[in-house]
Amino acid sequence: MPNTMPGTGNSVAVERNADVVGSFKKLFSYIGALKVAVIVACILSLVGAVLNLIGPSKLGDMTNLISAGLTGTIDLGEVGRLGILLVVLYVIGFVCNYVQGFIMATVTQRVSQSLRRDISEKIDRLSLRYLDSTPTGDVLSRVTNDVDTASTTMNQSLSTIVSSVATLIGSVVMMFATNWVMTVAALVATLLGVVLMSFVIVKSQPYFTRQQSVLGSIDAQVEEIYGGLDVVKTCNGEDGARDVFHKGNDDYCDANWKATFLSSLMMPLMIFIGNLAYVVVCVVGAVLALQGVISFGVIVSFMIYVRLFTQPLQNISQAATSVQSMAAALGRVFEFLGEDEVEDESAKTKQLGEIEGRVTFHHVNFGYEPDRTIIHDFTATTMPGQKVAIVGPTGAGKTTMVNLLERFYEVDAGRITIDGNSIEELTRTDVRDHIGMVLQDTWLFEGTLRENIAFDTEGVTDERLNQVCGACGLLGYVNSLPDRYDTVITDESSLSVGQRQLITIARAMVKDAPLLILDEATSSVDTRTEQKVQQAMDTLMKGRTSFVIAHRLSTIRDADNILVMDHGDIIEKGTHDELLAKGGAYAKLYNSQFEEA
Repeated sequence: MPNTMPGTGNSVAVERNADVVGSFKKLFSYIGALKVAVIVACILSLVGAVLNLIGPSKLGDMTNLISAGLTGTIDLGEVGRLGILLVVLYVIGFVCNYVQGFIMATVTQRVSQSLRRDISEKIDRLSLRYLDSTPTGDVLSRVTNDVDTASTTMNQSLSTIVSSVATLIGSVVMMFATNWVMTVAALVATLLGVVLMSFVIVKSQPYFTRQQSVLGSIDAQVEEIYGGLDVVKTCNGEDGARDVFHKGNDDYCDANWKATFLSSLMMPLMIFIGNLAYVVVCVVGAVLALQGVISFGVIVSFMIYVRLFTQPLQNISQAATSVQSMAAALGRVFEFLGEDEVEDESAKTKQLGEIEGRVTFHHVNFGYEPDRTIIHDFTATTMPGQKVAIVGPTGAGKTTMVNLLERFYEVDAGRITIDGNSIEELTRTDVRDHIGMVLQDTWLFEGTLRENIAFDTEGVTDERLNQVCGACGLLGYVNSLPDRYDTVITDESSLSVGQRQLITIARAMVKDAPLLILDEATSSVDTRTEQKVQQAMDTLMKGRTSFVIAHRLSTIRDADNILVMDHGDIIEKGTHDELLAKGGAYAKLYNSQFEEA
């Protein structure tokens, strides 16, 4: 549909240009830390350009000597001295350009290193809200594809641009010093190419931006499909997944083709303009020579200067294609680095220390979206050492409550206290140091079994590992491994879902925290293993305040208090026997499980 809003197209173009300018400003802030090296590289580039530009002038002098010798005697001594001078100038120019290229390559790698470091640190400061709402593949694409694109382009193009600009400026100065009339003629011819190149850059930049964005979407879709490939195959969803991929792939191909096509016009344009400048200079030079204004040596010098003038323009036009990709990639990287972070807690000094384990929710309200509250006036107190079970239908808010306790999210109203200390007055690190957690989803990383179980816990001995693994029914599996705890766990390791869950339970046991959160901790183990794990959990939970989220109500019959939730509210609470006697929601839920069995 045509754009019916006046000025909208111009405003979008201005916004895109502002984004590009803003991205490069932020990039220059990274380069600024290495300004001394950049200044040295620019000086070397300028020196190299000047030395290379002196050469054509000396070649003109040599040409005049040879031309004069055609009707007389050639001064071979002077020709030899000029030849030696030219060799020295070009060698020194080569050394300057080489050192300048080495310095700029080092600068680009340092900048890329800083970008990756900042992204790594940024991920640690991002809220769980952002990570939950952003596809994992898109985040990975920004961290990998976009940073690599920016790094590669900086490494290949930054040095080229610096040396080309220095050569361009120097050649213009030398051209004016040689003959201003031919210089003006060459610049007028070249100006056409510059205008056309600018037009192409403006038109192609949106496609480069779209290209990087679509690539991030493709990565997200691929990560999602391969992560749930068994579900896709089971549901015969290959055709649908393939259609979604092909659509994204077609969009990427379209954006990439348009960006590449438009940007590829720049090199032929600059070659044409360079040839046009040659023709103009030859015509103007011939007229001036016939009039006796200039000598033949001046024409030779000027032809070389024109080549030195147009070659940097061609290099810059070629680098502009890569720079456009870099601009799009940098835009996504800096957009990621500009995302809202969790509150800085460096000023907080209050610490929990040793705690009894009394946890209180005071009139807590919370919603994942500002206009949609899902926890309404939640109030509950858990005494030290109690085992509290939270049950209810899917979507009742059970996992949300423990997420708030862990400070993965912040409450909208009310407060949560541990031993009377509001968790908002404590650092997230301090709160989480006192909580052990086992989630429904198992999480293992590539490393040894010891590293997976003793994750971030120092000084864990084999005796302690044996004790923990024996308590959760994992010791038999450990003894079957060739290197026991030093066996490397990889994606290829034939671990069952139940074994993965047992390892995460062992990890929580090793942490030995005073507060425990078990979110469907036995959901993936068989009945016999569940009984062993439940016994181990009972032993582990003695003397500790525990929150157990369970759908299998048979596992929480011994809980000191059971909170029945529905739509973010506590609708019932009490012990197992008390709630059964009431014959309410809990009793119906409990009896329905046995009826289904």
